[in-house]
Amino acid sequence: MRTDAPWLIIADDLTGAADAAIAFARRGLETVVTWGDGDVGDAPVVSVDADSRRLSAAAAAARQSAVLAARGRPGQIVYKKIDSTLRGQPAAETAALLKDLRRQGRRAIALVAPAFPAMGRTTEAGRVLVAGRRLEETPIWARDHGYESGYLPDVLKSAGLESGVVPLDQLRRGAGVVRGIVANAIAEGCDAVVCDAATADDLLVVAEATLPLADTLLFVGTGGLAGALAQLVAPDAPPAPVVPPANGPVLVLVGSVAEASRAAAETLAANGRVTEVVVPEAVLREAPGAATAGRELTAKIGAALGDGDVLVVTAFGPESDLAAGGAVARRLADLVAPAVAHLGGLVATGGDTVCALLGRLGVTGIRLLDEVEPGVPLGVTVGAVALPIATKAGGFGTDTTLLHCLDRLQSSVRSPYQKA
Repeated sequence: MRTDAPWLIIADDLTGAADAAIAFARRGLETVVTWGDGDVGDAPVVSVDADSRRLSAAAAAARQSAVLAARGRPGQIVYKKIDSTLRGQPAAETAALLKDLRRQGRRAIALVAPAFPAMGRTTEAGRVLVAGRRLEETPIWARDHGYESGYLPDVLKSAGLESGVVPLDQLRRGAGVVRGIVANAIAEGCDAVVCDAATADDLLVVAEATLPLADTLLFVGTGGLAGALAQLVAPDAPPAPVVPPANGPVLVLVGSVAEASRAAAETLAANGRVTEVVVPEAVLREAPGAATAGRELTAKIGAALGDGDVLVVTAFGPESDLAAGGAVARRLADLVAPAVAHLGGLVATGGDTVCALLGRLGVTGIRLLDEVEPGVPLGVTVGAVALPIATKAGGFGTDTTLLHCLDRLQSSVRSPYQKA
């Protein structure tokens, strides 16, 4: 079993890069998330946001290949982080990375296990389920999907990858059985093996079965499989590191339209500990008068941060067109960045939003340290400023998650910037 090999995690957005990598950080391995050309040194675990979520299949594949070419090193274990609800282009990206690894001389196949039971995402009979429902029956799918269904062999086949499924009844016969199935697939030249998983223990079986085969695998999964692999790589986890508390006001930035993030924002606003600033969709779409309204909102955010912690939330509705989400995130960052000169900490949802704002602040990476709760990493920014930061994927968490993030950044102790 390889416990000392470096890891390269390649994601399609920033929050995904962080929530896949945090398990390694929590087990004492130096772990850094970065994007673009950011220089973060030689950490044993590097997780890269390829920023490919909203690209076409061909463009997303090319972006992922470029990350592997730039960041790949001999002896690395490569982990392709995909969205737990199959947003973006996971099939095309997996196919491209698999082709690249084979071109390098690896006899590689994709080990696909996207379940994240802690977040309600499971895989059964090769299908992605969300809280027990088929993915294609959920609001997440209705809002944003690129495949005909959540049946993983069909998803992979759309990118030319032939795959088989290790069903739950076979998986639960033990790691030895699963390892034999995967080894046979490698010997037969298969492209991919999909592993069912409904619990964290199921994912641990997958990890135990496949980590010894890491030289011949492209791991494909979410924070769930990454957590199971990290548990085996570094079983003796040290105490969670101390994250410095926010030394100034905290900005909570909600750019995601996902139901989980909206509910969490409503709970935080109702709690009374923050000043809420709502950014109308028209301002972000650059409608007539948007420039003037934007300047007024920037001034409002800056003034509110002078008094305490602030929640900035975008006013998108269920009928909003999300196709230009990246451009909208950049406009939101342009609006917020001038107001955060004396910021003490940041909580942000949605990968586009987080990456756009951090880029404006001169941040090149995040050194991960701990988790607020499953799927919500906590760390310190690297680059021009060092800020404690919690990031959350839009669809993760409960209605109290943002409140918990605020507590954690303040170390659960009232700061002089926190509203009474």
